[in-house]
Amino acid sequence: MFDRDTASKALGIELLDAGNGEATLRMRVTGDMLNGHAMTHGGYVFMLADTAFACACNSHGPVTVAAGADISFVRPTKAGDVLMAYAKERVTRGRSGLYDVTVTCEGDVVAEFRGRSRTIGERAS
Repeated sequence: MFDRDTASKALGIELLDAGNGEATLRMRVTGDMLNGHAMTHGGYVFMLADTAFACACNSHGPVTVAAGADISFVRPTKAGDVLMAYAKERVTRGRSGLYDVTVTCEGDVVAEFRGRSRTIGERAS
């Protein structure tokens, strides 16, 4: 799935590991990702977390999409910072699942994300 994710790749998001309901991704913040306060725009932090969530919930095989997600921003980051996203499956039941993603910068928590997934079909070709 990540191999076909042109949006995430365009931002330089790298998949480091995925499997068994977990995923680890990395993204370097560029100057083009800053808001008017010279901080990383929250949309980019959300996209990194959402991509980690997608990789984790699709690591089992069947096509799974987001049914919803929430994020809490804990601290700002800036251009040049390297963000890490760690996604972990919390629970699945039937076609639904809950996943938590922690986004960090140099080990400090930047944001906490909770995603709700829905399996919609067989593995994509």
